[in-house]
Amino acid sequence: MILVTGGAGFIGSAVVWELNRRGIEDIVICDHLGSSDKWKNLRALKYADYIEKDEFLSHLVYGTVPFKFSSVIHMGACSSTTETDCSYLAENNFAYTKILAEFCIKNRIRFIYASSAATYGAGEKGFKDDLNSIEKLRPLNMYGYSKQMFDLYAKRMKWFDRIAGIKFFNVYGPNEYHKGEMSSKIYKAYYEILNTGKIRLFKSGDPKWKDGGSVRDFVYVKDCAKIICDMMNDKSITGLFNLGSGKARSWNDLAAAVFKSMDRKLKIEYFDMPDNLKGRYQYFTESDNSGLKNSGIRLKFTSLEKGVEDYMKNYLIPLKHLGD
Repeated sequence: MILVTGGAGFIGSAVVWELNRRGIEDIVICDHLGSSDKWKNLRALKYADYIEKDEFLSHLVYGTVPFKFSSVIHMGACSSTTETDCSYLAENNFAYTKILAEFCIKNRIRFIYASSAATYGAGEKGFKDDLNSIEKLRPLNMYGYSKQMFDLYAKRMKWFDRIAGIKFFNVYGPNEYHKGEMSSKIYKAYYEILNTGKIRLFKSGDPKWKDGGSVRDFVYVKDCAKIICDMMNDKSITGLFNLGSGKARSWNDLAAAVFKSMDRKLKIEYFDMPDNLKGRYQYFTESDNSGLKNSGIRLKFTSLEKGVEDYMKNYLIPLKHLGD
């Protein structure tokens, strides 16, 4: 049996979808549905059971977990980069992960967890997934630091020869609609264009970068799900790994891909960056995938243009036609 935490969320539901695609349905989904619409992500998935996050945490604490797992894929977390409740982030992203990892290690269960490229901060130390230098990283927000807290703890505990962490870069794709402000620019751009006919992008606050010219490593969620499932099947793959496309692309490239997929003429409006982002904005991210390459995992990434086209034409546009 496989546990997927955050299984109703964005990346988690994609992982369950990929497991289903491989014929696996003996899955327990753990999440906190609350009053959000992410329950809709469960409708097309096949799984054996569902358990709320707080109930499962109680089982972990009291040693009463009612399932026997072979693997745990821990995607559950608060993923808001603008969350200001630091105690909540520390509890949800660090303490919970620590308890779950200890449970898996004690019971010899395969454990894969979500870290984040946000741990790299402004990228002044580069984007290489080198365990020897993670202490030098300086995240720009508490979300990134909450992920860094567990990475550092796992290293101190010498767990990385038994577990695998994944530093996700800019993931986009189906089932992210419930994320609100944390959904990808691709998702937001689709509705911007429907409502206004244009995309709005930040003006550059750095003379080295033109407006809309800063770059990100955009990676399609389906590619991430495939790699996670491949990692799950090979317990020899342990450590802390980057997961991005390995090819940085500009926001202008992204805008062009969205307009093309919608069969519309490109129209971009640049506006001033908000004060709360000045000095905290990343102008460049690009995943160094050498760790995964050296692990033997087969890496094949969908281009930004092909990923946006699939997302638009097979998910967002049909959804709109159905009235959302």
